[in-house]
Amino acid sequence: MTLTIAARPGLLLILVLLAGCQIMPYRPQRAPEPAVVAPATREPLATHTFKLDDTTGNVVGELQVTKAQAEDTLPDIARRFNLGYEEIVRANPGVDPWLPGDGTEIVLPTQFVLPDAPRKGLVINLAALRVYYFPPHKDGEPQQVITHPIGIGKVGWSTPEGVTKVTSKRKDPVWTPPLSVRKEHKENGDPLPARVPPGPDNPLGAYMMTLGWPSYLVHGTNKPYGVGMRSSHGCIRLYPEDIALLFNDIPIGTEVRVVNQPLVYGWHGDNLYVQVFPALEDDSGKKPAAGPAPLNDAISDHMAQQATQHNAVLDLDLVNALASERRGVSVPVSKSGTTTATVILASRRVENRIPTGATWNGEEGLLVSAETYEATRTGTSAAKPKAAKKAPAATSGT
Repeated sequence: MTLTIAARPGLLLILVLLAGCQIMPYRPQRAPEPAVVAPATREPLATHTFKLDDTTGNVVGELQVTKAQAEDTLPDIARRFNLGYEEIVRANPGVDPWLPGDGTEIVLPTQFVLPDAPRKGLVINLAALRVYYFPPHKDGEPQQVITHPIGIGKVGWSTPEGVTKVTSKRKDPVWTPPLSVRKEHKENGDPLPARVPPGPDNPLGAYMMTLGWPSYLVHGTNKPYGVGMRSSHGCIRLYPEDIALLFNDIPIGTEVRVVNQPLVYGWHGDNLYVQVFPALEDDSGKKPAAGPAPLNDAISDHMAQQATQHNAVLDLDLVNALASERRGVSVPVSKSGTTTATVILASRRVENRIPTGATWNGEEGLLVSAETYEATRTGTSAAKPKAAKKAPAATSGT
């Protein structure tokens, strides 16, 4: 008996299914795309006191990244993290200092390569616009370094290099402006009295330390917006909260060493780190700068020798790139595949708030206009500070 396919509907279904297996290719299920996980936001780290040990080497601190809030300016964020104006601006090229924008990532250059200088007393690196204080310590105890941003002499009033010492300390000082400073202010329509008593109008702030160099001081300021730039007549300015701490700790007779090192490098763990700052402009305001070249053959050879001694390989192309960028961001240059961008990407993301243990209480006002900052940066002494927005306790100035 002959069977027809029509007589067997079940058989027809089986044949269709078998045919389908032959003509339809196998398509494995695609694995779901991994979710992009944003870096965790962590507690910010204090940025001014560090212990020195074998693992620290010549590098202290940690690079951090935060996000600007709607009302922030870069100077606001800088003071929160004990940074100066130039430090935070050059670390964030392309970001508007006055309108960075809500949610914009802000690089905080809070990892520091120590200057090439003895670790004692006060060491000031003019190019970095930073002071490093190495307190006395007993044998067997870990050494500390305390670092703060500073303001230094503007173009035409350069802070000198060399070695001196603290000769006296004074709280609530009287300012007796030199004749040269009074003449400059008078020419700019901002005459000064012969003596300025203690108080909110005193440019020395509440604390002053004299040096072995006549007319040069380390002091506070009634214009904290001038910290972190070339804004003084040669003196070294600190935020009011920073000078208050150093004033109590630094004894008379402490050595003060002023250097100008736009390129600093040193070992941290197994890597050689490099940090490059713009060289200072010369007194005529022309470039090239009067300071030493950020990178020269002697520095390159010395770094290469150190890398060899540590069984590491120096990425000279990266060093040259850092010397060209001059962002002041500390970058390992003996680690394969490293760039400034990869270092920033891998850095600690932190909350945009004052770190625990910071020097600033967040209450003393810093808020002034962009015009005041520009006048201070360019040395126009006649500029008067005016509030850019309401502040709980706005600073006053002369």
